[in-house]
Amino acid sequence: MSTTYQIAIVGSGPAGLSAAARAAALDTARNAGAPGHILLESYGEHARTIQRYQKGKHVMAEPGYLDLRSDLPFAEGTREAILDHWRTGIDTRHINIRCNAEVTAIAGTRGEFQLRLKSGETITAAQVILAIGLEGSPRRLGVPGEHLAGVQYHLDDPGEFSGETIVVVGAGDSAIENALGLAVQNRVRIINRRDEFSRAKEGNLNAVLAAISDPARDFHCFYNAAIKLIEENPSTDPQAPPLRIVVDTPAGDRPVECHRIIARLGGVPPRAFVEAAGVTFPSARPDAIPELSRTYETNVPGLYIIGSLAGYPLIKQAMNQGYDVVEYINGNDVEPADFPLLRNQFELLPFERPPGEVLDLFQHRIPFFATLNALQFRELLIESEVFVSYPAGELQKDAESRRNRLVAALKAEGRAPRLTQVVAEGEYLYRKGDYATTFFTVVEGEVTLESGTPDQPDRTLSRGQFFGEGSLISGRPRQESARAGRNCILVGTPRRIMVKLFNSNEDVRAGVDWIFVVRELQRTFAPGASFDALRDISEAATIRQFKAGDTLFEHGADGSSLHLIRRGSVSLQRAVGGLPVTVAELRAGELVGEMALMGDPVRRETAIATVATETVELFRKEFLELMSLPDASIEALQRRAQLRLTDNTQMEVRPESSGIMNFLLAEGLGEATDTLLIDETLCIGCDNCERACAETHDGLSRLDRAAGKSFASIHVPIACRHCEHPHCMKDCPPNAIHRAADGQVYIADTCIGCGNCQSNCPYGVIRMSYEAPPKPGLLQWLLFGRGPGPGDQGQFEPDARARDKGKRAVKCDACVSDPLGYACVRACPTGAARRVDPEQFIRLLMSDVR
Repeated sequence: MSTTYQIAIVGSGPAGLSAAARAAALDTARNAGAPGHILLESYGEHARTIQRYQKGKHVMAEPGYLDLRSDLPFAEGTREAILDHWRTGIDTRHINIRCNAEVTAIAGTRGEFQLRLKSGETITAAQVILAIGLEGSPRRLGVPGEHLAGVQYHLDDPGEFSGETIVVVGAGDSAIENALGLAVQNRVRIINRRDEFSRAKEGNLNAVLAAISDPARDFHCFYNAAIKLIEENPSTDPQAPPLRIVVDTPAGDRPVECHRIIARLGGVPPRAFVEAAGVTFPSARPDAIPELSRTYETNVPGLYIIGSLAGYPLIKQAMNQGYDVVEYINGNDVEPADFPLLRNQFELLPFERPPGEVLDLFQHRIPFFATLNALQFRELLIESEVFVSYPAGELQKDAESRRNRLVAALKAEGRAPRLTQVVAEGEYLYRKGDYATTFFTVVEGEVTLESGTPDQPDRTLSRGQFFGEGSLISGRPRQESARAGRNCILVGTPRRIMVKLFNSNEDVRAGVDWIFVVRELQRTFAPGASFDALRDISEAATIRQFKAGDTLFEHGADGSSLHLIRRGSVSLQRAVGGLPVTVAELRAGELVGEMALMGDPVRRETAIATVATETVELFRKEFLELMSLPDASIEALQRRAQLRLTDNTQMEVRPESSGIMNFLLAEGLGEATDTLLIDETLCIGCDNCERACAETHDGLSRLDRAAGKSFASIHVPIACRHCEHPHCMKDCPPNAIHRAADGQVYIADTCIGCGNCQSNCPYGVIRMSYEAPPKPGLLQWLLFGRGPGPGDQGQFEPDARARDKGKRAVKCDACVSDPLGYACVRACPTGAARRVDPEQFIRLLMSDVR
């Protein structure tokens, strides 16, 4: 038996339902006697994925900046309310839906598709829309013991469990929502393989971080962690939970006893089913997304893919796609709902083209993003900034004037979208030494990277190239200055979007890694070498990851490789009198172990990762090839190695300095960029440093001089270290924590007082505080004794305004807004307080401060 339709829609999730609703509306508008569409659902009810959300789940309408375009309603609310609205819409919109109709195969092309059902029936359709999602194929844990009872990949009702210890694996919205629902009456451990929840919606992000930060809740997160093993609990205690897992954490293996494990790792595309229909994928990776046109069409004419399978998992996005794809099929070239946002971003470009054409042009000119389908690239652009350069003078002034008028017009409408960023030709995008992590790609024109050093030639980048990846990965300052050239068009993508992209697209990550290695080889060994000359060498290099405390190599071993540190820090230790003595601490951009490839193959030191560290390991064969290049300078390497050897030897004969170095590294200076140290032989305990800090920061001191630890005569007070990769910046809901160009990490007024930064900081330098009341004037204090004196914070009761505003995060900002610099250092009468960066460690230890 065979039935023929104009459109067959497979899958009745948000995308499929919205597509069917649009098709039904068009049927009604044409006064069709019979439906020209059919919606096929393998499950017994519509929207299986939503049906399987946990009971009472609050569904958010993200992204907030996007308008809904659908014949079905959708607004933020409970799972049950949304399903009821859709059930009503199916009836009132006359959607032709068939449940329990599983499609097992699709064959054909436009005008003659054959869809075979599990029942044996065949349905014929002119066009096919696949909206099947990924929920039916959950990604497995892939570890020993995953078959044990208590390991599950779905949660219907969190209220079903009580008084248990439950491990939730995953960092996406489903994992967070499951964990929060279970935490009402259980103990929850959530495992995030990254160091932040980069993929979560804002509402879920806020909620999970609040739960982690709440001391009254038994809710804990393992960051940068993964399950290694699941086993039956060997404990003989009858009250012990039935399962025991081993969690691989940055601090080593951690055993956790639990009652059950809920893994929410996303879904695996039903690739075999889709490929059998003739659809091609851009790579062999299991999670690759099919290649799609701007209208969601695959390489098979007439076969379209929308929703999660297209790379857009959010309900609102999927519903918009469902509406649009049916319009496209019916010959109506509607503009996507997010094009007005892009139009504003492209408004000041030196050409007038509709957003769709600009997107095609941009992606064509940036091969780096070729692995993204058109929909993913569109989302990336919406989250990025577009820069354009104009000649300094009238053209630039005119562009700035147009931008200001547009800002005013949009503000009057209550909107504040991203707009084109205008720069002058020759203007610096950033300067060497700046702390910034924006990733830039060149769409048009040229950008000059200026090294500022005679042995490193300037480089000119042109269309399709990218830059800024070094600081994005290492957390270190920019190694060069970037100057905009003539007719330059750039895309600047913020760190959080690139992290999200790295986590979801291995091809993009691999491309950035490769360029990073090549440029580091140029910078360190062969400044004039071309990419082609370095291609084979860079591809043979290996990116290594080490946890804090891991050993890169041992003293006395034969060395066959060197390490170029790309993130983190490494300490070098020598054995003196049978005890380890730290002789050096090396940071991103420096070499470790190169001496073993330059004449002495025996390792002189043991190299240990001070914090979580990544290196590029280069072996002897590739090193010799590198040194054979025409502009490679072995002499420069030898000079650097000789200086290192001299410094290391000096440290070796001064064990007291090694002890101080070990102390400083243990106090977090291995990842610091700017740290306050106090020489206790000079400190007189006057607390002028704290008073100056309070006077500079509206009555609230940002440091605690007396607290903190000491070794020998060096004291590390409680004050911010301004880490290379600041822990406090992770998962800040309002993105209120920023890094100034000079490196200072500071908290903006947009802080909402969630306390996430306080919880994430491992050094206890952030506290939550009410705003201090205004202080009386100096004369009132002098004459009448009113209020605290200059710099005295004193005890205060917050006024009503401060209580209404709530507590906000307070931390040392290194006096970022004070042109005179550090108030604490300036106020010290004896010179005991010093601000140091890691490059000053050795100099400090060789000085009289010890």
